[in-house]
Amino acid sequence: MADFEAYQEYQRIEDYEEDSPPGEEDLLIHVPEGLKDSWHHIKNLDNFFTRIYHFHQKNGFACMMLSEFFELVQFLFVVTFTTFLFNCVEYDVLFANRAVNHTGQGLNPLDRNKVTLPDAILPSQQCTERIQSNSWIIFLLIMAAIFWIYRLGKVICNVLSYWEIRQFYIKALKIRMDELCNFSWQEVQGRLINLQREQQMCIHKKELTELDIYHRILRFKNYTVAMINKSLLPVRLRVPFLGEVVFLTQGLKYNFELILFWGPCSLFQNKWNLHPKYKRAGNRLELARQLSRIILLAGIANLLLCPFVLVWQVLYAFFSYAEVIKREPGSLGARRWSLYGRLYLRHFNELDHELQGRLGRGYKPAAKYMNAFVSPLLAVLAKNVAFFSGSVLAVLIALTVYDEDVLTVQHILTAITVLGVVITITRSFIPDEHMVWCPEQLLQCVLAHIHYMPDHWKGNANKSETRDEMAQLFQYKAVFILEELLSPIITPFILIFLLRNKSLEIIDFFRNFTVEVVGVGDICSFAQMDIRRHGNPQWMSEGQTEASVYQQAENGKTELSLMHFTIKNPRWQPPQDSSVFISHLREKVQQDAQSGPSPQLLLSEAPLCTSLLSNESANAPDNLLASVLAHPVLTASGLPGWNRRFVPPSSTASAAASVLASLSSSQQPHAGRSRSHVLLPSAHPHHEGPMYHSDRTAADSMSASDSKIVGQSNTALLSEFASAEMSLHAIYMHEVHQQKFQSQHGPGQFQPPVAMRDTGASAAPGPQMQSTHTASLVLPSPLRLGGWVEEEEEEEEEEINSNPAPDHSQTSRGSS
Repeated sequence: MADFEAYQEYQRIEDYEEDSPPGEEDLLIHVPEGLKDSWHHIKNLDNFFTRIYHFHQKNGFACMMLSEFFELVQFLFVVTFTTFLFNCVEYDVLFANRAVNHTGQGLNPLDRNKVTLPDAILPSQQCTERIQSNSWIIFLLIMAAIFWIYRLGKVICNVLSYWEIRQFYIKALKIRMDELCNFSWQEVQGRLINLQREQQMCIHKKELTELDIYHRILRFKNYTVAMINKSLLPVRLRVPFLGEVVFLTQGLKYNFELILFWGPCSLFQNKWNLHPKYKRAGNRLELARQLSRIILLAGIANLLLCPFVLVWQVLYAFFSYAEVIKREPGSLGARRWSLYGRLYLRHFNELDHELQGRLGRGYKPAAKYMNAFVSPLLAVLAKNVAFFSGSVLAVLIALTVYDEDVLTVQHILTAITVLGVVITITRSFIPDEHMVWCPEQLLQCVLAHIHYMPDHWKGNANKSETRDEMAQLFQYKAVFILEELLSPIITPFILIFLLRNKSLEIIDFFRNFTVEVVGVGDICSFAQMDIRRHGNPQWMSEGQTEASVYQQAENGKTELSLMHFTIKNPRWQPPQDSSVFISHLREKVQQDAQSGPSPQLLLSEAPLCTSLLSNESANAPDNLLASVLAHPVLTASGLPGWNRRFVPPSSTASAAASVLASLSSSQQPHAGRSRSHVLLPSAHPHHEGPMYHSDRTAADSMSASDSKIVGQSNTALLSEFASAEMSLHAIYMHEVHQQKFQSQHGPGQFQPPVAMRDTGASAAPGPQMQSTHTASLVLPSPLRLGGWVEEEEEEEEEEINSNPAPDHSQTSRGSS
């Protein structure tokens, strides 16, 4: 009882007024006469909308089923080929350790001792005897066969399920399969919403909103993003000699989801409802002990399966990367966004293709920033090693050109291959002699696309500590492969020794941050993007939020997520508190724009700014963004403006505000509109935009060639301008936040995230938190600019009928 009283401050956030009672086990979709078909009586709208989304992103039924088929064939090939290599090859003959004498009439005497490939392959009968005599091989083959049959069953279920989704696209959404690639997801989503208005598919709500659909597709993903944001999941490890490292792999993520979301003992009683016992604070300690036992069992199971999973990981890595490494050794030095980075940088309610597109735009500036850090000592060593290796390689190549018999010399091909690999690796340590050292500018350009970075990176872009932290988000491909290989060994220990200690915090998190919404079910309250409940006063929501430190999202994720969702979904009607925040932001932009440069000046500087940021292939939105980022450098240098007049110094925030304000003022709100904000300035009054909608004004400021692009691909260009607009908002909000933070804490200080276990006293919102953030916003100071699937990262598709299976989250068209 004392424990319960001590934790009374852990109170679950109250539900919204329109919330419905539990009971979504009843039908959520009702299809009346005229549309009755195989998709009616669907109880699980989460699976339904998720399959509709994946069907669109994976380009239809044929592509999806072909991928499923080849996954089965690939697994069968790896198992069969590996068994063949271990049991059916005579390696003594293959390596010429044992002589082979061919007899027969007509054979050249010189050919009698040559080894052919059939000589090294055992007869089928002898190969079968070897396999049958090895009990371990038999056991592994039985396990592989069971898993393959299980996968075959899931593929058959997916074929039937996605055939129904195909029929739904054709008959209900009126989208033919040959036209699917021409539809963006927003267009498909719009047809879903219109269909609900006409047919009342969901019986709990008269109308579906964009946010309802996102909540169902991203229900568990939003929880995971929130737990990463609140530093709840144990992904940071202290390693001797290496310090703090971030370790999050597909296997570890799979176990987190298995334990918390969809496993047999998970916290959710179905896909859309948290078990009622986890919503009550009275038995939190007992629930924490139960969760701890479940985690322990999962850790032991991972420990027992470790040898089998490890063997599979090694084999899959070998077959996937061996040829690539031989052909392009430098590919291991390429970078990719880590799995942790994808969760850390992800907005609430951001779909896979939206995240992939955003991180794809930030890839080049991030790579340039990381490559800007070079070691002079390593550069000297690399130049000399490359010289010596290249000299030997040149001689060997010259000899083979002169006489091809040189290739028959033992190990000559091995030497040529090794020398080529050494030269490729050493060249990666040699800096580009034309590279300009401008880390602050590059980091600002990265921030414009990824939208999040810790406060202490500001002004420290040239430090190795900042680079090391950036490397946790943007890792080497070689590090990714190594982590996945080590994952079967490390994952059990993380579960047993680290995650178990978080059991009570996890129970409190799901109780405090779960709300039930009508027609949707239980969702993470952070996903509501409610400024009043989860806003941070340091991120322009002062006076609008009642959230305690425990309830605030870190790094401005609530505010930035709200802006991102509003821009990506122009027709979404935000709730009152969110509308107030957006209006406040717009007023602040108008205020700061008065001290900023004119948009015409920024556009005139676009070519020079693009050159400064080394963006060779910039389009119109990229040029606009480059102008905003580089303008403070040009004005601080004292260079005259486009009209040869002196331009006073200005900050990045004021430059961004000037562009955003010009986009906003190009179209004033019309009477009868339901809200006062618009997204990019629209020339069509009947089109309602979100925040500052621009399908014409911004494009009119560009060149004539850009106007032709508008006519050729209007949707694609609008998507690019929407992304550029969100980048401007991210830069502006970070600048205002930095100025406010430094005015309260002083330069060089930063506030670490609040640990979940240390915030019990601040769990309940209270007026005392309001009084601690009363400083007014100040204009920002000038800124110094500054088996696992590859690049389309495996945001694994939660297999909808049973356990999740890996899905290749793809970059898709149509993120507008």
